[in-house]
Amino acid sequence: MKLSVPGRAVAAAVVAATTLLTTGSIAGAAPVSPAAAAAPDLPVANVKAHLAQLQSIATANGGNRAHGRTGYKASIDYVKAKLDAAGFTTTLQQFTSSGRTGYNLIADWPGGDSNQVVMTGSHLDSVTAGPGINDNGSGSAAVLETALAVSRAQYKPTKHLRFAWWGAEELGMVGSRYYVNNLSSANRSKISGYLNFDMIGSPNPGYFVYDDDPAIEKTFKDYFTGLGIATEPETEGDGRSDHAPFKNAGIPVGGLFSGADYVKTTAQATKWGGTAGRPFDRCYHSSCDTTSNIDDTALDRNGDALAHAVWALSS
Repeated sequence: MKLSVPGRAVAAAVVAATTLLTTGSIAGAAPVSPAAAAAPDLPVANVKAHLAQLQSIATANGGNRAHGRTGYKASIDYVKAKLDAAGFTTTLQQFTSSGRTGYNLIADWPGGDSNQVVMTGSHLDSVTAGPGINDNGSGSAAVLETALAVSRAQYKPTKHLRFAWWGAEELGMVGSRYYVNNLSSANRSKISGYLNFDMIGSPNPGYFVYDDDPAIEKTFKDYFTGLGIATEPETEGDGRSDHAPFKNAGIPVGGLFSGADYVKTTAQATKWGGTAGRPFDRCYHSSCDTTSNIDDTALDRNGDALAHAVWALSS
């Protein structure tokens, strides 16, 4: 996110959905449309493995993965290789900002109605001060693992699925704005929703849901309600992340956030645990935003919610 201003309850359903995906029927029933299937559980170990790779990339490239630096290009190359191997059609979109070359990575899953595109994205760049593992390795890794889950399931959604990793968000949503501005009006109108994930593993986490598009918001809130987790509307990052260019273009947006440098209140600590009086992420935009700066529970819950929304909104 760019700089600020001063034992699941649905386990049985998942098992049943897995049976549907693999056999097409339960107890001899007629084949069921893939649209009826629930999202798979997103393995948090897989998400953390991606974060470990992003950390290694930063460590090998001056301690960061910032726009125009070798660590950013290596991050893009890592994600692209995973998606190419999984059967996605990938496109690198190049732009220039602050005299340096930047890249967006776009990945399309074959099939689905190309006139109804569900798009999911996150920014892949860090600030120059650190490796950016929560901001925003966390969102980027969960989006990547969701895309790989689509491939593993050979999911056949009704709508077309597109995933994106943005460059130069930390300079003011440069990459995502470039993408949206270069869409024709016809192609903009085909995007039925854009889901954004920027910081979802904060070490002193909150559970915040974007309150922009009501249908997308309800999808996330209903999921967390099913886990017995209260949410709050996301306000700290409003207009400060990659959903903003889409929203400004009239595209429905939504997403999740676990908090940055705002301080957790006593009421929030009572509701979510953690420590009142401390920031959601004390390492926000700092050198200590490493793999040690992640709450595994928040990363797991938000990753599963991400996958749930992709399946639910594309069916």
